[in-house]
Amino acid sequence: MASLKELKGRINSVKSTQKITKAKQMVAAAKLRRAQAAAEAARPYAERLSGVMASLAGKVSGDSAPRLLAGTGNDKRHLLVVVNTDKGLCGGLNSNIVKAAKIKARALIAEGKDIKFYLVGKKGRAPIKRDFASSIEKHFDTSAVRNIGFEEAEAIADDLIARFENGEFDVAHLIYPIFKSALAQDPTVDQLIPVPSPAPAAASTGGDAVVEYEPGEEEILEELLPRYVKTQLFGALLEREASEQGASMTAMDNATRNAGDLIQKLTIQYNRSRQAAITTELIEIIAGAEAL
Repeated sequence: MASLKELKGRINSVKSTQKITKAKQMVAAAKLRRAQAAAEAARPYAERLSGVMASLAGKVSGDSAPRLLAGTGNDKRHLLVVVNTDKGLCGGLNSNIVKAAKIKARALIAEGKDIKFYLVGKKGRAPIKRDFASSIEKHFDTSAVRNIGFEEAEAIADDLIARFENGEFDVAHLIYPIFKSALAQDPTVDQLIPVPSPAPAAASTGGDAVVEYEPGEEEILEELLPRYVKTQLFGALLEREASEQGASMTAMDNATRNAGDLIQKLTIQYNRSRQAAITTELIEIIAGAEAL
């Protein structure tokens, strides 16, 4: 059985940890409001851009379609762009993203495809490296950036588009979390390159109206397709930031509660041990007095 001094030390240690988790919970809650607002503000633009892309893509086909839309004509080589966080202490967020990436990778391998990983963020590197060490293409580090902005998304997109133009891969998939609430961040797998062909319903948002584009559809698509890729990546980074803060707030709240429960159990154990020590001393005193 632990001594009273050891129990007192453990109680003080857990109380110190509880103060830290409580502080981190409050910081994450403050950051969550801003990150959630940024992620929600970016969604309407991405949806509207998808609608315009759908309208344009429906008018372009065959050899006139840009390569980012038409693809390479092959789907043998796949690149998985995995967006993880740079910091830990956010529950199972990163492990869920890595799990989704591994499931997608194994499904592609089972189909006879070649896969590579393009890792954004630090926390997903080690678990993916354990199973696919030879398949990691590049690490894109965002840990030095204080506030994630469009510049980071643009840098990633330019690199991916350059690799696609150089024929390094045929299809790129974007794997990232979608923020729903502080309790739910769902990993999502979307095709990023080539830009997936829109559904017919999406292309008919304008009803029966006849829309003429100036300049031609091909020229507009040449300009919009890279912007679409950048917008998708920017949205993924914003969703990651909101998901990280939401998961961190929930994890720190659980840690604070667990620390409180542990403090209560240790305090009960401390009081019992102290009472047992006092009782033993009283018995020894009484026994000594009777012996006299």
